[in-house]
Amino acid sequence: MSNDPLKLDESGEWAGLWWLPEAPEERLSGVLRYDGKGGLSLSLIGGFDERISSSPAPGVTFVHAGVRTWDVIWGVADGREITLLDCLPTRTDRSVFAGLKTSDMQVIVAAIGVVGVHVSRDEDTTFVATEVVVEDMMPWAVSSVFSDSLGYRDGDLDGTGTISVEPVEIEAVAVDGADYCLKHAYTLPFFDRRKGEVIGRMRDAVSIRICRAESFSLKTALEDASLIQDLIALATHRAAGVIWLQLELAGTEALLPDGRMLPPRRADVLYSPVAVGKSDEKAVERGRLLFTCEVLPFREVMLRWCEVRGKLQAAINMILGLRYAPARFVENNLLMAVGAAEALHRGLGIEEKPIPEAVFKEMRDGMLGQVPEEYRGRFKEAIRNSPTLRDRLLALAARPDQEAIEQLVPDVEHWAKRTTRARNDLAHEGKTPSHSIDELISIVDTTSAVVILNVLYELGLPAERQREIVQDHPRFRMICRKAREWLVPPKGGS
Repeated sequence: MSNDPLKLDESGEWAGLWWLPEAPEERLSGVLRYDGKGGLSLSLIGGFDERISSSPAPGVTFVHAGVRTWDVIWGVADGREITLLDCLPTRTDRSVFAGLKTSDMQVIVAAIGVVGVHVSRDEDTTFVATEVVVEDMMPWAVSSVFSDSLGYRDGDLDGTGTISVEPVEIEAVAVDGADYCLKHAYTLPFFDRRKGEVIGRMRDAVSIRICRAESFSLKTALEDASLIQDLIALATHRAAGVIWLQLELAGTEALLPDGRMLPPRRADVLYSPVAVGKSDEKAVERGRLLFTCEVLPFREVMLRWCEVRGKLQAAINMILGLRYAPARFVENNLLMAVGAAEALHRGLGIEEKPIPEAVFKEMRDGMLGQVPEEYRGRFKEAIRNSPTLRDRLLALAARPDQEAIEQLVPDVEHWAKRTTRARNDLAHEGKTPSHSIDELISIVDTTSAVVILNVLYELGLPAERQREIVQDHPRFRMICRKAREWLVPPKGGS
């Protein structure tokens, strides 16, 4: 069907005509190819002028260094309008001096392709709804239209069984002028009759649809998809790729002659998200999810996630970065994990001045009075009444469930001390001579886990579930074991 979404992990090809919006009469034949990994390339017979030129006076043209790029290229292929955004030529073959006259060829790469509509820029308010599917959304949602049963006789399977379909009610919640809906798309039972066998099939897929009263831009749609992707990545504690992203066009509803409403037109977005989802890979096991919609119902978690992500986006981005693209060197991961902790502490707005402001001002003025005038400005900048990294780490450890923290961080004071020393040594000396690689790895993992528990705490995850994560989740169990080995004071030491 024409409205079936284009999956980001499946390659595609569209042959048609292509042109620049400002020159619609100059159309070129070509083929758009999508590689199933987020890459788009347009191969043209002929080519757009990629020279950068200017005309300071009539009849005078200057050609400048560099290659021209195009914000937008439009096309029509397979009966659908296509928009390519942020386009750059990568290869142009000219036949000026060829002994045999041939057609020019040009290859252009694009950052984003929108199949189904022409838009001028990613800021154009063209859409009214976004629908997105992310890896492992089904186990996170903990809902399905399917149910099954097996027949028994005298305690043994008797060879009978059923699979039935029961529609699931759409769950919806309004947040900041947008409606978030958790919905199912499924097929009724059908039979695939082969020459050697008959296969019965049914399919069920969960998606999240975001509708707005006012039309919005592609940029907003991509931000909506990122918000959902980050939520599932947090819940699954792993990189979560986008499987498909489809947009509903504004003003395309119509009535059929019999009075029925014709479905609105849709457009598919082909792009390179943080991760491209693998639609046919095995789903994550339920025990590896930090939370599901059973623990935090969809309506509640969307309300809280939109607020928490807006407030703590820098810290969330940094900590999820360790899931999507962990660095190969522990030093990079150390700076990322500690940076996430500092950003989280600032974003929470729980910072307390170590010294009362009036007392600090009196002390600072007294010290500045003893400093020569030429050094006073620099000395003033160095004196701050702000919590140290150690203070911030201790404050973060005090927020989630304390039983969970006690299992995760056996000695909070020692962890905060060693983490602060490692970050300061690396930042100020360029090395960490007092830490082994194993201790640094444990610091990174433990600090990341404390940040994640804080985000889950802000989402309202019950204390009991926080304890279960630390006790039962394979990754967190390993972090606890390593912390008991590397983040406790040595015997007989401090």
